[in-house]
Amino acid sequence: MKCILMLVSLSALLLQTSCSSTKEEKDEGIKFLVTSPLRKDTLVTRVYVCQIRSIQHIELRSRERGYLNEIFVDEGQFVKKGHIMFRILPILFQAETQKAQAEANFAEIEYKNTKSLADSNVVSPNELALAKAKFDKAEAELSLAKVHLGFTEIKAPFDGIMDRFHVRLGSLVAEGDLLTTLSDNSRMWVYFNVPEAEYLDYKTKTREVNMSKVKLRMANDQMFDYTGVVETIEADFNNETGNIAFRATFSNPKGLLRHGETGNIEMTVPLKNALIIPQKATFEILEKKYVFVVDKNNVANQREIIIQAEMPDLYIIKDGLSENDRIVLEGIRKVRDKDRIEYAYQDPKQVIPHLKVYVE
Repeated sequence: MKCILMLVSLSALLLQTSCSSTKEEKDEGIKFLVTSPLRKDTLVTRVYVCQIRSIQHIELRSRERGYLNEIFVDEGQFVKKGHIMFRILPILFQAETQKAQAEANFAEIEYKNTKSLADSNVVSPNELALAKAKFDKAEAELSLAKVHLGFTEIKAPFDGIMDRFHVRLGSLVAEGDLLTTLSDNSRMWVYFNVPEAEYLDYKTKTREVNMSKVKLRMANDQMFDYTGVVETIEADFNNETGNIAFRATFSNPKGLLRHGETGNIEMTVPLKNALIIPQKATFEILEKKYVFVVDKNNVANQREIIIQAEMPDLYIIKDGLSENDRIVLEGIRKVRDKDRIEYAYQDPKQVIPHLKVYVE
């Protein structure tokens, strides 16, 4: 019985050794694809979150106190400059205007009579001057009354789109009460914040390359039809964020963009002598990026890299690699740090044009 058990144990050991040897031979037979970083001039697209604003967006407020008597527009309506939008009950102001008109007429008659007498040397020049002053005062009060009467009609100061009403017909409004807002959406101002280093790049490179033109990706992930132009940059940096605000202007002839929308500004930036590697050659550990660099002894060494910019399927390397390094391109999940590997080398000029990120 003891002999039988010894024979079974020996057979199991031989079988295990055979399997292990087969697995090692299989692993040693794997050939990995290796390439190198590519050094070349390229363009990268920087993306900034943006806020979209109308070129003119104002609040329309009541300039007089009274009951809202008439509303001539509707929410969301396009109105032309000078179009009457609201009318506040003008009875009181009409009465004041009529009173001022009557006083102006009386002062005019009195002035003309005094002038006739002055021409005949019946009254002194001082009395004529006093009559003229009374007439001028009456006319000024009439003009003021007409201005107040005109304030009962709120007109559009420019072509634009109405927002929602903040009052309803018949409401008692006080002087300064908000009635609605009006937006001129013919052109849009798009604001986005740029870090200090990228601001310096922009200021030094816009003379060489036209970087003032930008594109807008809308909230539905579609690209806006028209190109924008960076026209202004704010005077000061935000000390808390280290950013400075840029403003790009976009034509909006179809009225697609509205005040208050958000999106992403895409700015194309040239990079000279950029070091490029495929994204699929990298892996991540604790939010840090790594590659496997193959040394002269065919040993794969794990190395951290610093990413400068990201492109579709590619990374621009800031630090951690040189163009002479050889990195594992495919099969990185089968490699462990310090593994000796067999590989086939492929030139990066052949790799990158046919690149597509995939999950192994």
